[in-house]
Amino acid sequence: MRKTEELERLRALRGRDLVVFSNDWDGDPLSKTHIMRILARDNRVLWVNSIGNRSPRANAHDAKRIVARLRSFTRGVREVEPNLFVLAPLAIPFFGSGLVRAVNRALLRAQIRAAMRSLRMRDVISWSYLPASAPVSGKLGESLIVYQCVDEFSAFSDTNGRHIAELERQLLKKADLVITSAERLYQSKSKQNPNTVLVRHGVDYQHFVRACDPATPVPDEVAHLPKPIIGFFGLLADWVDLEVLEACAKAHPEGTLVLIGKVQPGVDLSRLLKMANVSWLGRKPYAELPGYCKAFDVAVNPFKVNELTLNSNPLKVREYLAAGLPVVSSAIPEVEKVGLCRIAHSTEEFVREVDACLAEGAGPSLERARRIFHESWDARVEEIRQHVARVAAMREAAGVDAKERRAKRLTLRTS
Repeated sequence: MRKTEELERLRALRGRDLVVFSNDWDGDPLSKTHIMRILARDNRVLWVNSIGNRSPRANAHDAKRIVARLRSFTRGVREVEPNLFVLAPLAIPFFGSGLVRAVNRALLRAQIRAAMRSLRMRDVISWSYLPASAPVSGKLGESLIVYQCVDEFSAFSDTNGRHIAELERQLLKKADLVITSAERLYQSKSKQNPNTVLVRHGVDYQHFVRACDPATPVPDEVAHLPKPIIGFFGLLADWVDLEVLEACAKAHPEGTLVLIGKVQPGVDLSRLLKMANVSWLGRKPYAELPGYCKAFDVAVNPFKVNELTLNSNPLKVREYLAAGLPVVSSAIPEVEKVGLCRIAHSTEEFVREVDACLAEGAGPSLERARRIFHESWDARVEEIRQHVARVAAMREAAGVDAKERRAKRLTLRTS
């Protein structure tokens, strides 16, 4: 009876214990954050912060990260939201060494098993968003291994691409289910694991549509900036095309280019920030983003087109749209598939498309926002539940077949 109950819970993806390998919980809400918050409504989630993919550099940014990780570790397993527990594991931060990687595997597994025991978890599902989990995935007594791939991790500039690709190959081989967020990812991962599916990103619609609400306040630091405001929020990383941003600012000297978000180490904004009409505001709390969106006249997604971004599904685009904003983006396949944005194939075309948005009617519009209403995170999680149910049914059928084959062999031996 217990086995049947466990199978039904697995099929429904409810009443389960999930061990999730992902980015640090305290970062900006990403797709995995939204998904796990929904699953935590009726499952218990142990969120394992990332141990990292590269050795630290001798700079202030990495020093701060190390100190932050040590502080997080000393707090132990903490419940950050109902049913959602965070573990910040310790690791030796020199990932290029084979010996260190072996020590880290043992150390990580021991810390996770200890956390599982403290939470009395059993028969868990391991759910990975990072290839770095490959050495411990399958060694936690899991009943199911899920790999949710949201990026082409080997294409990130600050990692050892060959090492990450090998880790991902191992994880793809182990996974019972692979969930991808972009068509290009689906095409490549399905060649390595036939049980691969495509579930695109959703959006926190009710949060961002507040930009269309007259009662939502606009923060003081943007309320009085010269219009039009061309807005961007997100990580200012090496895949963001700064030349496009500069061209947009030059095209509208009467207005303001507003940039919101952290700057990735190594990215130089100095040339942009010398322009009088460029305002970089740094990272802002997620709760306040609708207010900033309310100040925008047009939102931009100026990504360089390369292997990393061609496999991406920029979450910010759906968030811009849910805020009711007109959006201009580089020619990223998943953005083109949304069908609600103006697409630019060059810097000059990007500026022209921004001008076209401004001419058509700038700023948040509830009518525009409603076009993305159906793409909620709840709808996406329901898709995921259905895929898990299918995999559970397949495994059950395979188990029944195996029992029948064993029984037949036994019959033949005794007859």
